[in-house]
Amino acid sequence: MPRTPILDDHVHLHPDGRNVEAVKDFGREGGTHLILSHLPYESVPIVRAEDFMESYRITLRLAERCRRETEVGVDVTVGPYPVILLSLAERNGLEGGVEIMRKGMEAAQKLVLEGLAVGIGEIGRPHFPVPSEVLEASNEIMSYGMQLAKEASCPVVLHTESATPESMREIALMADRVGLPRGKVVKHYCPPLVTDEESSGLFPSVLASRTAVTEALSKGTRFLMETDFLDDPSRPGAVMAITTVPKRTKAFLSSGRMSESQAYAIHQENPRQVYGIETGP
Repeated sequence: MPRTPILDDHVHLHPDGRNVEAVKDFGREGGTHLILSHLPYESVPIVRAEDFMESYRITLRLAERCRRETEVGVDVTVGPYPVILLSLAERNGLEGGVEIMRKGMEAAQKLVLEGLAVGIGEIGRPHFPVPSEVLEASNEIMSYGMQLAKEASCPVVLHTESATPESMREIALMADRVGLPRGKVVKHYCPPLVTDEESSGLFPSVLASRTAVTEALSKGTRFLMETDFLDDPSRPGAVMAITTVPKRTKAFLSSGRMSESQAYAIHQENPRQVYGIETGP
């Protein structure tokens, strides 16, 4: 009998981290698939627009190594991490920084159109307070990413401040304005905002704590599970260990807190709907 598909929706790998070995751990615990989300690397400081593609290609190479050396399915999202705008604005002025970030979005879309990535992300706005003009510029960049995702028929994965029903509605209206379906907007690091009233139709990617998954399941199955694993050698296991999603899923299945049909919806039907990928037989 084929094993239950288990997907971690948001993982980072680092060239100086455990990368492939961490993904092997994920597979040993029953994980079958993960979404590798791009983050900037110290080895490629983002100074010019061209630096984005060089940085993205590191993520693509890490994914290819994992596919070669493990049995885990790995798909990739790439995009300009929103906090980069601050350093770019210091160097180039806010308008110049915005233009470089827009070109980073275009480079990400190019990789999606070439079939090398399944989404644009993580993009969005800083998760901490910033001056109003920076927030406005960040929203402009995020909207542009949504527009490019609409053109490429792919999702966006959003990094923002902590999500609330109010912020989810605000972002949903931004997606509406550019014509991106709300279900193609994945809110990374999301609390269990699963009901339509809470999510406004965005797709929550819920951090896989026992409490959050329990609450999410009490509301339905329209969510993804993630660890936001950072693969940071100085902080092993941050944000959550890469083995958490398979361990949590199997524990919930064995205890009856999650049914096979619920696991199938979360780990197979939802990734198919959001990313157009297959995670199981």
